[in-house]
Amino acid sequence: MTDVVARNNVRESGNPTGPPMVFAHGYGCDQAMWRYVAPHFEAEHRVVLFDHVGFGGSDLGAWSAERYQTLDAYAEDLVEIIEELDLREVIFVGHSVAAMIGVLASIKVPERFARLVLVGPSARYVDDPDAGYVGGFSSSDIQELLETLDANHLGWSAGMAPVIMGNPERPELAAELEASFCRSDPAVSLAFARATFLSDNRADLERVSTPALILQCRADAIAGEEVGWYVHEHLRDSDFVTLDASGHCPNLSAPDETAGAIRTYLDVHAARR
Repeated sequence: MTDVVARNNVRESGNPTGPPMVFAHGYGCDQAMWRYVAPHFEAEHRVVLFDHVGFGGSDLGAWSAERYQTLDAYAEDLVEIIEELDLREVIFVGHSVAAMIGVLASIKVPERFARLVLVGPSARYVDDPDAGYVGGFSSSDIQELLETLDANHLGWSAGMAPVIMGNPERPELAAELEASFCRSDPAVSLAFARATFLSDNRADLERVSTPALILQCRADAIAGEEVGWYVHEHLRDSDFVTLDASGHCPNLSAPDETAGAIRTYLDVHAARR
C-alpha cells in the first residue's frame, strides 16, 4: 500500500475543522508556489498542499515513465490524496496544468468537490484550426519546445522562465521559476511537459458538474484570454475574472490579488446558499 501522504509530500495547515482547500501547483514547480496565497485562508480553512510525483519533496521513487504519461495519472493521485484524508466539500485551487488535473479529478469523484478555482487554465495548448480553436501554440511550436527541453534542460529553463512568468521589471520572479525548473529531474520534466502540452481536455469540460471560477491574467504567454474564455464557456457553472496581474503565475507575482479574487468568489457564493 502506497503511503499517499509521503508520496506526494502532503502538508496541512490552518483550521483542521474548517472546509478543506487543496492547492495544486503547475508544471516544473512545487507547493512553495502557493506560499503567499494559502496563508490567506488558514484562519477558516483546512489547507492542504502537496507536490506532484517527481517534483518538490515528493517520493521520486514513485515516479515511472509508464504511469505518468498523461494528466489522468496525476488526477488519480489527487483523488487518492483527497480520499486518504477523507476530504469532503473540497475547494480545489489549481494553477496552470493543475487546473485540468483538478477538472479530471472532479469528474472521477464529483461528490468530493464543492468548488474549482482554475488559475490560468488551458483545455488544449495546441491550436486546432479545423475546429476554430485557438490554444496559443502551433503543433510545430510544441514540438520545438519539447525537442529543446530534451536537448538542453537547463538552457530551456533559463529561456522559458521569463516568458512564462512575465513581469520583466521583477526579474527575481523569473529567477525563482528558473531555479524550480532546474531542480527537476530532466526525464521527469520532459515527461510532464509532454503530458501537459500534448493534452486535450476540451471534451472533459462538458463532464464537469462542480461550479468553477476561472482566473485569467493579462498578457499570459501560456494561457491567453481566448483560452480562458473557452474554458469558461464550456463549463456549465463557472465565473470568469480577469486579474490586473500579468504573466502566467499570479500566485507569485500578485498573491494578494489572487487570494482576494478567490475569497470574493467564495464569499459571494456562500451568501447565495
